[in-house]
Amino acid sequence: MATSYKELGLVNTKELFAKAVKGGYAIPAYNFNNMEQLQAIIQACVETKSPVILQVSAGARKYANATLLRYMAQGAVAYAKELGYAIPIVLHLDHGDSLELVKSCVESGFSSVMIDGSHLPYEENIKLTKTIVEYAHSHDVTVEGELGVLAGIEDDVVAEHSSYTKPEEVIDFVKRTGVDSLAISIGTSHGAVKFKREQCTLSPDGVLIPPTLRFDILEEIEKKLPGFPIVLHGSSSVPMDHVRVLEKFGGKLKDPVGIPEEQLRKAAKSAVCKINIDSDGRIAMTAAIRKVFAENPSEFDPRKYLGPARDSLKGLYAHKNQNVLGSAGHA
Repeated sequence: MATSYKELGLVNTKELFAKAVKGGYAIPAYNFNNMEQLQAIIQACVETKSPVILQVSAGARKYANATLLRYMAQGAVAYAKELGYAIPIVLHLDHGDSLELVKSCVESGFSSVMIDGSHLPYEENIKLTKTIVEYAHSHDVTVEGELGVLAGIEDDVVAEHSSYTKPEEVIDFVKRTGVDSLAISIGTSHGAVKFKREQCTLSPDGVLIPPTLRFDILEEIEKKLPGFPIVLHGSSSVPMDHVRVLEKFGGKLKDPVGIPEEQLRKAAKSAVCKINIDSDGRIAMTAAIRKVFAENPSEFDPRKYLGPARDSLKGLYAHKNQNVLGSAGHA
């Protein structure tokens, strides 16, 4: 039986994005797979009074179960109220790849969907995206499209090479598809290793410093689509304090490097009104869990290691809302 997102207390992105573009901040889109991640997201966003996009990939939806996920989203709305502030919450499909998947998500209460046709030839991307828009809009669900390809790996999304978004294509793409927001490629990428070592410079203390994002492309897109909501995928910063904890307690990440937070702050002040963060949360949780296991090898109560992982994640996301995305106080 189909369920409208409005029955669950969720909202779509239309009004949120309009306010974010006008206000010069970005709304966090945090990926989650389980209860502890969801608790941390809601706690952090209520505490900082930030709107939030609960982001779910096709793989995460399979992992959590579509039915349970619907009730988790409904529970998140009730939980926020219980914590004292009814923040706006969006349930968003990340990297949808077919009309069948989108229909299934919309019918189970998603309020926003992304259709990723960026790997397709331009005209095929338009055709697929337009089909999704027509269906989703008939249910008052907002749609994010994508132009340009991000390198890296995220669940089932794999690309060895990136290609920057072409500013000359954006007006035609938005006009012909009717999308509500547009994900672009300006140098971000999926995963915890966003750049190869040879692309980076080395700081005096041995930290890899990534190249600067292509803000010139972003500025050209803003000129062609003034006020239109822009999205950045693959925008984890891979915080070295969490990486060091992870590695201290046995973890291994080869040459981890993310997007510097000051670059994300700059992007958030532009038309970029949604910034996707996944790997940072994975690293923070894994580091906290490894620490518990290393210091308490006899521990086997999941609450005793997932609890600290949740707390670490909450702190990370509160920091992102307040100091990076600028979304704090805008719920």
